[in-house]
Amino acid sequence: MAPSNRKMIVLGFPDYSTPARNLAIAAELDYAQINVHHFPDGESRLRLPNSLPERVVICRSLNQPNEKLIELALAASTARELGAAKVTLVAPYLCYMRQDKAFHRGEAVSQQIIGKLLANWFDGLITVDPHLHRVHHLQDAVPVAKAKTLNATEAIAVFLDGRLDNPLLIGPDQESEQWVASIARRNQLDFHVASKIRFGDSNVQVNLPDADYRGRNVVLVDDVASTGRTLEVASRDLLACQPASINVMVTHALFVDDALQRLKDAGVNQIWSCDSIIHPTNQITLAESLGQALIEMELA
Repeated sequence: MAPSNRKMIVLGFPDYSTPARNLAIAAELDYAQINVHHFPDGESRLRLPNSLPERVVICRSLNQPNEKLIELALAASTARELGAAKVTLVAPYLCYMRQDKAFHRGEAVSQQIIGKLLANWFDGLITVDPHLHRVHHLQDAVPVAKAKTLNATEAIAVFLDGRLDNPLLIGPDQESEQWVASIARRNQLDFHVASKIRFGDSNVQVNLPDADYRGRNVVLVDDVASTGRTLEVASRDLLACQPASINVMVTHALFVDDALQRLKDAGVNQIWSCDSIIHPTNQITLAESLGQALIEMELA
């Protein structure tokens, strides 16, 4: 890997190389890939370019995060040894943000712990639609010098524009209202927001608002799809309303276990996701938004 002749370089990992390269292209920066070797016992050996400019950007999405966090620590520390004075993390999906308080005595508050670890390794952070609840500012969760939160609504709205005839947007729960309302305003579409009661990780009840769904191309919009239960329940309820189609659009496509098959069985026609997490449903690239955010952060 040849060293960069510029003042900044994007480094990527093999598991997220295409979005990282696209980020570098969007920001007009050089790109190099970190070489990763896994030993039989699971330990990682990383190799970075022989020398680096003063500013280094490491791009990696943090789904399935435990191994990735160790490798990020190795990469960021090695980058500084090789000449980087400032190291920025672009993590389109940011892990461990849900647990922001101890609900039971003895529980680890993972948001604070992981946030402090990331702040020890990185000077700046850019992420997309982090799953924050009681903490509303990214720097309160990850106390880096500079932090920037993007949302995927503009990229999603551009992708959706003109794709379906007479679409109707539905947010499957109250938390989704900010995203579905933003897309609806931008594209001048109808939208509604359902209410949800959660009884457990895989047990939810969704109450659809009163509306005329018959013959409409319905699009369920959410930020994260993990088990997919909320989307599944909403889709099954929508089927009885005789829509023309049911479609799902999400920012972060985790879709664990058999989530995709259950959604298809529930009547979902198409599933579209952003490339914040590599997944077969990826249709929407975030490179332009991330590249612009990176340029703005570095110029600030």
